[in-house]
Amino acid sequence: MIELVWIGSAYLMGLVVSRILLPPLVGYLLAGYLLHSFGWGQFSALAHIADIGIQLLLFSVGLKIKPATLIRSEVLSVGGGHLLLVTGISSLVFFWLDEQMSGGLLLGVSLAFSSTVLAIKVLDDNGELSSFHGRDVISILILQDLIAIGLLAFTDGRQPTLWALALALIPLLRPLGRLLLQVSRNAELQMLLGVTMALAGGVLAEHLDVSADIGALLSGMMLGGHEKSEQIAHKLWGVKELFLIAFFLQIGLTGLPNKEQAVAALALLATLPLQGMLFFGLFILAGLRARTAFVSSVALTTYSEFALITTDAIVKSGLLTPEWRSIISLAVAGSLAIAAPVNRYSHVIFAVLEPFLTRLEDKKRLVHIDRIPNSFGAAEWLVVGMGRTGTSAYAALHQQDKLVLGLDADPIVVEMQLAQNRRVIYGDSEDSELWNGLQLEKISGVMLTMPDFGARRSAITQLKNRGFKGSIGTLCYDNDEYAELVELGARFVIHPLVEAGNLMARHMLNIK
Repeated sequence: MIELVWIGSAYLMGLVVSRILLPPLVGYLLAGYLLHSFGWGQFSALAHIADIGIQLLLFSVGLKIKPATLIRSEVLSVGGGHLLLVTGISSLVFFWLDEQMSGGLLLGVSLAFSSTVLAIKVLDDNGELSSFHGRDVISILILQDLIAIGLLAFTDGRQPTLWALALALIPLLRPLGRLLLQVSRNAELQMLLGVTMALAGGVLAEHLDVSADIGALLSGMMLGGHEKSEQIAHKLWGVKELFLIAFFLQIGLTGLPNKEQAVAALALLATLPLQGMLFFGLFILAGLRARTAFVSSVALTTYSEFALITTDAIVKSGLLTPEWRSIISLAVAGSLAIAAPVNRYSHVIFAVLEPFLTRLEDKKRLVHIDRIPNSFGAAEWLVVGMGRTGTSAYAALHQQDKLVLGLDADPIVVEMQLAQNRRVIYGDSEDSELWNGLQLEKISGVMLTMPDFGARRSAITQLKNRGFKGSIGTLCYDNDEYAELVELGARFVIHPLVEAGNLMARHMLNIK
């Protein structure tokens, strides 16, 4: 009965908000508050389910992370600078209000954290986890999570053991992970392997007095880069989505604050734009373009679910009054509800603000990988999205002695393709500055092979807005996509699975 109540309420509220073009997770938050208002308390198993969902989410992220990409100068300068500034300002405010200084200092650190769950989910939904800004956002989130672990250890008096350093060795067990993947040929076994390793990493981390989330992330990195890692991530997608509903529900079920607490929470929410501007300014100073800085800042402009945990520990230690539990709970829930739709339209919002924001760039200090290419060179054909489909299209054109150039938003993919002696450059197809700054007159055709429908739609729109006269070919995965892509201006639209069936039939009929 209880399971039906929380799953059914989450579905109904998710359906309602989706009809007004808001992400379903906003409905899950509202469902939690609604259940609490009807007298439903925390379900005994809900917190445990939520923890599993977060571990599966971070395990999936770990599958796509390469350790060499985690530490960048912009990550340390932006993540560290933001943390120090927010902590300092929060402490001064508490001192001015004559509150408990030490508690305010710790709370200030908590308020500097961004929501790992929301940011990663938004990046995943937008297909941007592997992009340049996606990798930077993930690295900053990991930096924040590590600091949060230290904060928890300080507030509850529990210190991680020296054995906690052994967690860093988890990714080195890659040969064992690859062996397990090889023997787990069945799709269901691969999914179970992923769940098992995520939970095993979490349990090991907890035994070492470290956050289970970090253990799950490192376990994912252990399998990252394997040819079957994408299959595991795909299999786990629906499972982690279901479990994460519990996380958003439990935020609402923590309780509704009183009037004074609600005012304090609203005051905290009013400071979120300032945090976003601080992130943006730090990214610009680190040498990133305005677009990269903006979409990264929007993804990070939330209060973290970790703030709920650290606030509870601070209150238990007597450094803050109990009312701060309700204040932070509402502030976190409100920030997630606001950030979800803003992130969904971050590229659209930037397009409106672009003329102003680009003036703030320091053109001389731009990070190399984030620079817009000056030209496509002598290329006559452009392949956007150098995954398996894009690489095959590139090879087919190259075999016909065509001058072809690849484009991809994942810096790691670009490096791998260059190592294979292919002409590939970095570029985000949704970046209007990319298309506006390049000459397209010599390009005969553009092939769009990105998996994300929004990216394909955006690229076609921008090409047509530039007056591109060449051919545009792309992929579709259902009839609705086909009709919209053709209407936007794509000349060739194919369904990969349909074309695979047609090709197979033709080959079989030609067998003698």
